[in-house]
Amino acid sequence: MKKDIFIPKVENVYIAVVNEYNEIYNSQDWNAYIINNKDVDLEMVLIVTSGYNEGKITSTFRKKLERLPAKNYAKIELMQEELFALNNTFKVSFFEGNTMYDKTFLFRKNTINLKALQPIPLMDVKGVLVK
Repeated sequence: MKKDIFIPKVENVYIAVVNEYNEIYNSQDWNAYIINNKDVDLEMVLIVTSGYNEGKITSTFRKKLERLPAKNYAKIELMQEELFALNNTFKVSFFEGNTMYDKTFLFRKNTINLKALQPIPLMDVKGVLVK
């Protein structure tokens, strides 16, 4: 029965964590973004995030976006640097047309740091990207 279930592959949707200057608080903040690098809009985007390691689990954060336009991005959450010592998961579900897609993006512990910055698609900034 499981072999009969079609699970479509998620492509051109990414999660990025970007180090940005916050003008209100005059500080450098780490923010997580979802990026839609597709040519179509994503509908009913659900994002569930949490962090964990062998002895610690963070609380779960949920965010819903009604629509994420094609070739666009949206901020998910502010991330505290203490979370980078944990594995951080972003479970993303969305509809593209009448098809539901689902993917878990994982930032392994200690992979989010200033030395790992790379260009981020569509955003014209540098950050840490998971495809």
